[in-house]
Amino acid sequence: MERRTFLQCIAAAAVTPACATPSHRFGALRPDPDQLLDLADGFEYSVVSRFGDTMSDGYRVPAAHDGMGAFARDDGRVALVCNHELIGAYLNATPFPDGIAGLPEDTLARIYDRGGDKTPALGGTTTTIWNPATRRTEQQFLSLFGTENNCAGGPTPWGSWLSCEEAFSSPGQTKQRGHEITRQQNHGYVFEVSAHAEGLVKAEPLRALGRFEHEAAAVDPKTGIVYLTEDRRYGLFYRLVPNVPGKLAKGGLLQALALDGRPSARTHNWSAQPDIALNRPLYAHWIDIEEPDPGENDLRLIYAREGATTFCRGEGLCVAGDRLVFTATEGGAARFGQVFSYKPTSANGGELELIAEATPESILRYGDNVVAAPWGDLILCEDRSDGAGLIGIRPNGELYRIARNSYSESELAGACFSPDGKTMFVNIQYPGMTVAITGPWPG
Repeated sequence: MERRTFLQCIAAAAVTPACATPSHRFGALRPDPDQLLDLADGFEYSVVSRFGDTMSDGYRVPAAHDGMGAFARDDGRVALVCNHELIGAYLNATPFPDGIAGLPEDTLARIYDRGGDKTPALGGTTTTIWNPATRRTEQQFLSLFGTENNCAGGPTPWGSWLSCEEAFSSPGQTKQRGHEITRQQNHGYVFEVSAHAEGLVKAEPLRALGRFEHEAAAVDPKTGIVYLTEDRRYGLFYRLVPNVPGKLAKGGLLQALALDGRPSARTHNWSAQPDIALNRPLYAHWIDIEEPDPGENDLRLIYAREGATTFCRGEGLCVAGDRLVFTATEGGAARFGQVFSYKPTSANGGELELIAEATPESILRYGDNVVAAPWGDLILCEDRSDGAGLIGIRPNGELYRIARNSYSESELAGACFSPDGKTMFVNIQYPGMTVAITGPWPG
């Protein structure tokens, strides 16, 4: 089906009461006897990573598995780079239960914020080497540490993971959940982790990608432009035009999206009169950001006044065909979430379109991470405490359930596919687990 028609079908599915009952692309979900994840007949899961297990490097698997990317290795294995959304107060969730003070100096030098060696920033990534033939984890290690609240991010076409800090803090003393925390570095950045790293990488912030409460990142493979979401109720949609595509450390121009003829527009649709109509492409352009690395958490405030468009908690983001698709988790009249697309049409502009807005009749609630499935559907992870699921959207507009967490209040996150499309990986965020789902996927 032609891409534009597909997007219109998505919008219709989200707002039509008939879609409150999901279609059965894979069949109805069956209760999991192990009380972990409900799937349809023919599908099964295996555990890839679990909080608290000992990794190959001797450290402990951190908690709070979140955004994740899957990468092909030359030996046929899959490298999974996984974020861990932790802040310094979660002391029992650290990969170093005995603290970092006794670590070798070459390891300490790779940690971004050591917190005076007493209260390091606990966010980062782990890398898991998974064998698709045996469906077993063969190796697992810490690959980034000392960052904060690493929520989502995104894969790059050149084989790395962009890990985003959903945080903004400066050096000094602070309190997190009643704990005294020392910070020695600025936070609010994106960090790059090679999928081919064999251990802990030296954490270097990509300052050109801005300092704000990042959520997700996606790279246009045609241009190397990096798109970014911001998880604030009046956050912006950003992009970095790199000086050298594929070399983000060499900097570039950070910009914010603005609707043509509608300066400082809001897309929330919280009022009775919608701000943004469904299925109506709106032309947009990009505003240059003069100082991407500010001292205060005010980029969104400054550039909203300069005309940038605001979104209600921009979160999941992915490349889908010729455009970017991203979620606004609390947008819409019911505040159950929205899905937008952005199609670049020129060097400095494109079309923004609201393609879905969840209602009380929709089966979708609080869509967060999003991924384009190999067979052409969109798949959204729900961030809800009453049975978070994976929701698929078919080209004909139907919504369907792929999986559901009926056994805890944890959201699902980090959905991604193996390079051959035969396995979907997803995280149960708390306390922290990655599972591999196999079965009769289309194609």
